[in-house]
Amino acid sequence: MSKVGYVRVSSVDQNLDRQLSGLSLDKVFKDKCSGKDTNREGLASMLEYIREGDEIHVHDISRLARNLEDLLTLVKSLTARNISIYFHKENLTFTGESNPMQDLMLSMLGSVYQFERSMIKERQLEGVEQAKAKGKYKGRPTNISLHDEIRELRAGGLSLRKIANQCDCALSTVQRALA
Repeated sequence: MSKVGYVRVSSVDQNLDRQLSGLSLDKVFKDKCSGKDTNREGLASMLEYIREGDEIHVHDISRLARNLEDLLTLVKSLTARNISIYFHKENLTFTGESNPMQDLMLSMLGSVYQFERSMIKERQLEGVEQAKAKGKYKGRPTNISLHDEIRELRAGGLSLRKIANQCDCALSTVQRALA
C-alpha cells in the first residue's frame, strides 16, 4: 500500500509547499496549472502510478478538480479501484463504502468550487473589458525577437508550419508575425 499525495496550484509563481506539509507520503505528484479540467500532467502520472489499496492525500477538493462532473467521476473511478481518497481541509475520506452524508458534502463543496471558478472568470472578463474601455488593456506585448526570427526563417523559404515547429510557437503566432 502506497501513500500518495497530489498537490496543485493555479500558476507557476504560487507555492506548493503549504499543501500536505507534515504528512509522510511515499510519492507526491504536482501540477502548476488550472484545475478547470483533468488534462494535467501530474494528475495523469498519479492516476497511472496508483494501484489497488493505495491512498491519495489531497489538501482540499478544489486542488483535485474545479468541475463537479470531473470531481465526481475521479472519486468514483478511484474508489471503484479500491483506492482511498483523503481531503484534509474538508476532513472527508472516500473509500468506496456508501456514505450518503459524505457524498452530499462532496457534491455540495464541488459545486461551490465550480461556482467560485465561474465567478473568478466572470470578474476577470469584466476587468479586461473595463481596462479595454479605458485603453489600458492591450494584451501581451509583442515578442519582437521572435517575430524577427520568424521573418528571417520565412525569407529563407521555410513553410509556416515548419517555422512554428522550429520556433516552438503556434501557427497563428507565425501568421501574425508575417501579417
